[in-house]
Amino acid sequence: MKLAPLILLPLLLLACSEAPPPPAAPKLVRTLIVGAGALHASNSAARASDPAPDGADRSYSGEVRGRIETTLGFRIAGKIIERRADVGMTVKAGQVLARLDPTDAGLQLAQAEAQRALTAADLARYRDLKARNFISASALDARETAFNAADAQAALAKNQAAYTSLVADHDGIIGLVLAEPGQVVTAGQAVFRMAPDGEREIAIALPEGEVSGFKLGQAAYVTFWATADAAGKPLEGRLREVSPVADPLTRTFAARVSLKNADPLLPLGMSATVRFPSAAAGVKKLIVPLTAIIQQGNQPAVWKIGPDNTLTLQTVSVAQFTDRGAVVVGGLAEGEQIVAAGVNLLAAGEKVRIAIPAPSATTK
Repeated sequence: MKLAPLILLPLLLLACSEAPPPPAAPKLVRTLIVGAGALHASNSAARASDPAPDGADRSYSGEVRGRIETTLGFRIAGKIIERRADVGMTVKAGQVLARLDPTDAGLQLAQAEAQRALTAADLARYRDLKARNFISASALDARETAFNAADAQAALAKNQAAYTSLVADHDGIIGLVLAEPGQVVTAGQAVFRMAPDGEREIAIALPEGEVSGFKLGQAAYVTFWATADAAGKPLEGRLREVSPVADPLTRTFAARVSLKNADPLLPLGMSATVRFPSAAAGVKKLIVPLTAIIQQGNQPAVWKIGPDNTLTLQTVSVAQFTDRGAVVVGGLAEGEQIVAAGVNLLAAGEKVRIAIPAPSATTK
């Protein structure tokens, strides 16, 4: 019985001699200070900076077009023998723009007038015979009907002969010429595209991947490459129209932007840039490196470092992902410290070591 304590004593001494394992060292992370300015190559701690003022805006190239554009064509078929209007020409109502070969129309008019003269002479004879009671009233009625038909045919042929001249029906500017002398055109075929004097618009094309983000009436700002005003202030505009059908070749959607206080004689075809302010306009925007973003389902987030170097998962609102980084418009404030890389290897509540102490935040 006295041997039991002697056997346990060495075991107790051995257990007391083993030291507990040291705790794992906190992970080493790179950090950045939100809103601290530009990156410095001499410091391994990255820093986030503000994006350009229009970093999340969308800009598109376009051209000046008339709000109402008329396609002009002849009302009869024929061969064009003369074109009197060129692209960019200002025309007046009643001005002749082009002419067809009038030979066929003239022959048809001569034939119709000859037929009318024949039925008119025949009607005069029948009226004289009816006055003497040599014919019945029904026979006279037949001649009256024949004359009326010939008279209408002659009037129609006269109109057809007049249609050999294409006349502008209102004042405007020729924007496009679609036919040339010597060309045979059909009735109604487009020969000119004319923009009447009046309101001007900007025609743009929206990519199919972005068209769903636009709403009719959305504000826009228009600048012109050739004739910017002295103050450099853009014209205000509104998105007036978006085509519901994509162009089969370019896969873009045609859109029109109406202009406010624009010159009604603004040159057609002038190049313009249309900028649509982002929905986050007026909101403080910060650019965070893409490596700092961790995706939690459909919600982006970042690891925020507390005063004791403890990690907290902070969800953020991202307006746009760009080559420069993620444009954050909510969830972060200037001066906060976040993890810049390796975000998928961290856990909430974990303490970390900072590779190089991040510099103090600076306000822009």
